[in-house]
Amino acid sequence: MPDRYLGRRDKLRQAVKKSGADALLVTNFSNVTYLTGFTGDDSFLLVRQDGDVILSDFRYATQLEGECPGLDMQIRCHSVTMPEWIARTVKAAKIRRLALEADSVSWTLLNEIAEKVKGVETLATSGLVEKLREIKDKQEIDDIKSAILAAEKAFGVLRATLRLDKTERQVRDELEYQMRVFGAADRGFPSIVAVGPQSALPHAVPGNRLVAGSNILLVDWGSRVNQYCSDLTRVLITGKISPKLERIHRVVFKAQLKAIEAIRPGVTGREVDGIARAVIADAGLGRYFGHGLGHGIGLDVHELPRLATTSTTVLKPGMVTTVEPGVYIPGWGGIRIEDDVLVTRDGHEVLTSLPKTLEEMVVS
Repeated sequence: MPDRYLGRRDKLRQAVKKSGADALLVTNFSNVTYLTGFTGDDSFLLVRQDGDVILSDFRYATQLEGECPGLDMQIRCHSVTMPEWIARTVKAAKIRRLALEADSVSWTLLNEIAEKVKGVETLATSGLVEKLREIKDKQEIDDIKSAILAAEKAFGVLRATLRLDKTERQVRDELEYQMRVFGAADRGFPSIVAVGPQSALPHAVPGNRLVAGSNILLVDWGSRVNQYCSDLTRVLITGKISPKLERIHRVVFKAQLKAIEAIRPGVTGREVDGIARAVIADAGLGRYFGHGLGHGIGLDVHELPRLATTSTTVLKPGMVTTVEPGVYIPGWGGIRIEDDVLVTRDGHEVLTSLPKTLEEMVVS
């Protein structure tokens, strides 16, 4: 759908003009994909007021022709470096003020560009494309829903076939295989499978610990469909429900429900985060919840908007965010519950549908 991507670039063009630049060099690969539909990497996009050009190399020439019909392409040969190719293109376009993505351009690339495009002023910008990506269109939302569906079906198989003699790594591998079976192109991110005390690490790396080693199995996973991600977390109970486990799960569950209930247009990310944080703090567990409540999902598994104490973002229809409060107690374990939520015109829609009450998480 070329018009879809041209429309996005036209919106970006307005933002570039407001920044005072003649053009923007897009170096974040996810941003390039968002603006063109190109699914490869190692390619940059120059967005100008009078047209756009994608800078790439021989490896992607045919792919670009198929994925980006009508978009001007500048394919460099193997003897020309990307900074040299950028310099030639910028000079040929007679650009005087070039905006760069400060969050993406490395110090090395910045210096190489500055050296080779002498006489051209470079401006640092941040979030010009990412702000556009905050609001998902219908196709993006459908792709996220498809990624959620593949992830949920895979989890269903995992739960139904879970054996206590499996290791964290084996459970992860089976889960990621099943996501592909159900239509995912890939996992959305490295899956987290953590047994017992290991689940107190929010980004635990699966190892050789056996599921039988504890009564807690935390699973944080997501798939990727048409470049778009999903992100979910559930805690399976593989043994006895202790009073401590019951209490902590109840607190986290309550915090999540109250936060989701508050999601609607006009509310800030800080306000939603504060609602969940207050529930956990009132239970005397505040020091064990040390990360933000949620983040946007889309082409990247972590993108805008943020639900965090520092977030001043005002929620708008079309935003999709995770809601994932957690309590992590070193030496004991962690409880995190995560769902994906769409901001709608009159409130919100929870896109994920897996059970999450404590009783529903017991594996018999």
